[in-house]
Amino acid sequence: MTTTYLKDIETVARNGGAKAPWLEALRRQGAERFAATGFPTTRDEDWRFNTLAPLTQAEFQLAPADLGGVTAADVAPFLYAIPGVRTLVFVNGRYAPALSSPGEVPAGVTVRNLAAALGAQHPALEAHLGRYAEPGKGGFTALNTAFVKDGLFVHVEKNVDAGAPIHAVFLSDGKVGNAASHPRSLIVVERGARVAVLESYVGPAGGTYFTNAVTEAVVGDNAHLEHLKIQRESELASHVGTTHIHQGRDSRVTSFAISLGAAFGRNNLDINLDGENIESQMLGLYMGRGRQELDNHTNLLHAHPNCGTREVYKGILDDRAHGIFNGKIYVTPLAQKTDAKQTNRALLLSDTARIDTKPQLEIFADDVKCTHGATVGNLDQLAGFYLQSRGIGGALGRKILVYAFAAEILEEIPYESVRQGLEALVMARLDERGEG
Repeated sequence: MTTTYLKDIETVARNGGAKAPWLEALRRQGAERFAATGFPTTRDEDWRFNTLAPLTQAEFQLAPADLGGVTAADVAPFLYAIPGVRTLVFVNGRYAPALSSPGEVPAGVTVRNLAAALGAQHPALEAHLGRYAEPGKGGFTALNTAFVKDGLFVHVEKNVDAGAPIHAVFLSDGKVGNAASHPRSLIVVERGARVAVLESYVGPAGGTYFTNAVTEAVVGDNAHLEHLKIQRESELASHVGTTHIHQGRDSRVTSFAISLGAAFGRNNLDINLDGENIESQMLGLYMGRGRQELDNHTNLLHAHPNCGTREVYKGILDDRAHGIFNGKIYVTPLAQKTDAKQTNRALLLSDTARIDTKPQLEIFADDVKCTHGATVGNLDQLAGFYLQSRGIGGALGRKILVYAFAAEILEEIPYESVRQGLEALVMARLDERGEG
């Protein structure tokens, strides 16, 4: 069903045309691409494991612009007590200043909503917006591009440390059924700069809506980005999130992707290592229950020599949940001395949970160290017996083992309140299933 989206695109173009010609052209390119290709199907290789019909055959209308009725109490459960954190809240894809606390930022740092930055014609926007997550990357990205309007904008000038993390909370209120939002974010970290950004995609339980988010991050030479995405949507909602990270020479990136919510949740992560001596670390945890379908697709392009990457994704699946992991590492002929490690581990807590995992290596250089591996199984009976022999048996022992499985990822998160909050969510789920 693309008709509803095309009508909304026409309405937005008619009522809120872009002031800048380049932005109008970008939106038009997205609209034309979506009209030509529509949504992917299971005939597309990257989507063949997915159950797309509930999302692509439903009619999701553009979420209303009215922010009324959402209070600070609605947002509070999704915030974290990080010292000095700057928080921007978006409701149905639109900035909510009354609910935000952007605070002070150092000189050389811009933190604001994208719509305001577009209105101020910030020079980094034309240079970078839409240059990495191009409309041709797929139907969902094209659709998001057609609706480019608001989201997070961060710009850190050369050799500046942005200090405390920036937290963008994207809340779908769920008050209008089958509503869609398309937040678009841009993070630009200039040469030698440093920043940490958290993105939370959340919503109240029981809401049926669709979030189609795209984030582009440009990390300059010798710059550092720490990026944490937490997906805690309603378990009746749909979420497609795409993150494109472009790294320059000697840069460092750490990416976390935590997926707990949504009936259908897809996390796309594309990283382009466009320079020598780059390091990237990608860590992910997905936890599904009921009939949730949680998909993680990662694409890593090694285009230059002497770069190192480490990727670890872990899944915990219960009931009839379906997990998908597809990780691709592509090494060009120029990328000698590449050191790339990829691991996906999945823990199945029921006989009806399932996982499709597809690690991929495409290597066109001859002096590299590249490994990938995938393991799927249930709880280790020997480990359970070990705990039982020391007086920790039954459900409590299983709970400890499941938590230990998730902790390898959660313990890497550098912010205590975020780590503790996610640990509490994992524990709550285990308690709900009667573990401990």
